[in-house]
Amino acid sequence: MNRLTRIPRLTHPNGRGRDTRSAACAVLVGGLAPGLTACSATDGESVEESIDRAVDEAVDETYEVTYEVTGTKVDEIRFHDGGGDAMEPTTETVRSPTLPWRKTVTPRGIMPPAVMPFAPESDDVTCTITYKGEVITESEGEALLTSGGCVAVSSAVG
Repeated sequence: MNRLTRIPRLTHPNGRGRDTRSAACAVLVGGLAPGLTACSATDGESVEESIDRAVDEAVDETYEVTYEVTGTKVDEIRFHDGGGDAMEPTTETVRSPTLPWRKTVTPRGIMPPAVMPFAPESDDVTCTITYKGEVITESEGEALLTSGGCVAVSSAVG
């Protein structure tokens, strides 16, 4: 049996539905326009730079974390030192550090705390990140090598 499926009308029989849809679209577009222009960059900075600046200003809280690396030998340790901005944190490098190694830094905003020990010839290396006396992330051995170290979520986020 071949039946046609009836599609319900989206407009009122007297044609007023079209006016309602047109008015709704106008309100929607009118409401979006100021929001979209608020995201535009000013003073010669790119939209990406504008967004980075807005994120840093909105979430400018600082917090303190302690990085720790233990084991027998690492060639170098890289870590987010609290400088830069949320989207591009600066890193500091310590070459041939004495282990155990510990450093307290003050990241800000949504900048993730991260420490990356480089130990290609040693699988007994462990890294931790501590926040308010509690270890928030830890990695060791082969897992440390494959994950690239210890990276945690900013305390401003979680």
